[in-house]
Amino acid sequence: MIREKSAGAVIFRREDKKIKYLLLHYESGHWDFPRGHIERGETEQRAAARETEEETGIKKINFVSGFRVSVSWFYRKKIGKKMLMSNKTAALFLAQTKARQIKISDEHIGCKWLVFDKAVEQLTFIQSKKILEKANVFLMEKRGLEFMAVDIF
Repeated sequence: MIREKSAGAVIFRREDKKIKYLLLHYESGHWDFPRGHIERGETEQRAAARETEEETGIKKINFVSGFRVSVSWFYRKKIGKKMLMSNKTAALFLAQTKARQIKISDEHIGCKWLVFDKAVEQLTFIQSKKILEKANVFLMEKRGLEFMAVDIF
């Protein structure tokens, strides 16, 4: 069995007293958050920031202190002529940006900034919906947000 680790972020911005979340439309058809593989020697947060920049063009995000969710799933992966089982684990963080314009990567076919209710409807996977629900509750409960700046490079 193959074991993979990735990291990503639930990206949000404030607009007209509303919180909007960024969702990406992947080539395979699903809607989800920016995320990708953790490279050797990289922390989870650095990987999340790098993947966010690579997939959205957003260069500056601020992680909200105290929010980290980990999810795991199994899927079949073709390596050469063989189909192998892979166990993938992803760490997701909550991060704010002021960016409005998104430049999606080649692995995506679209993106949307959506308020919570619309974002939950748009997300494809139940795990992602639950992550967004946790992130939204976390934001609503935490009045004075504390941020951690992360240098990407």
